[in-house]
Amino acid sequence: MFDISSIQYNSDAPAFMAIVFTVLCSLILGVLLAFTYDKTTRTVDRPDHFLQAMVLVTVVAAMIIQAIGDSVARGLGMIGALSIIRFRTTVRNPRNIVFIFGAIAAGIACGVLGFTIAIVGTVGFCLTAFLLRFSSFSPKKKLIGTLRLEVPRSYESFPEIEKLMNRFCKDYVLDNYKVFTGEKKSHLLLYEYRLKLKDSLQGAHFVDELKTFEEVKVLSLMFQNSMEDAV
Repeated sequence: MFDISSIQYNSDAPAFMAIVFTVLCSLILGVLLAFTYDKTTRTVDRPDHFLQAMVLVTVVAAMIIQAIGDSVARGLGMIGALSIIRFRTTVRNPRNIVFIFGAIAAGIACGVLGFTIAIVGTVGFCLTAFLLRFSSFSPKKKLIGTLRLEVPRSYESFPEIEKLMNRFCKDYVLDNYKVFTGEKKSHLLLYEYRLKLKDSLQGAHFVDELKTFEEVKVLSLMFQNSMEDAV
């Protein structure tokens, strides 16, 4: 660890300089984590409150660990106090949870004066995040579409439609199938596909090609972004 022998640290009554150094170190590491998250996340609408939370939780974790010190009684009391708080914020993206854990870990390491662990661990975490950002593991926005078709029950040209889908789609799967029972549509079948186009800008051309099949009625083709980065 760094030489902090000049700081007379006592877990029961920590020196002022030790507290200041711990808070500053945790603050810098929290900012580094927030900067890394901001630069390695692909979403355009990055939540500012989440970036602030990462910085703040690093400092808070360091404060809690310093307040507990070596006292078991303080630790148990802190658990009881924190159990009163109810965190109801839903974090849907696992990557966001990992960054929160990284911020907490950095704060805990600073709180026990493990500055070498805190700095080396945080820098290693951030470098790994940047490497993953430019690797094949990096999540990319995918436009997943839903295609709804109506065809007669006696229709036999589905192999031709599948050839067309293979030409335009990277992946597709039959997601829903419905047999109409009403008098007006009893002769029709409804097919609903989930698909991903090879080129997201070719949606209109894909629909035009489908319309060349005279008996096929294209009800709709809708796309939505499949990558959720919300906090």
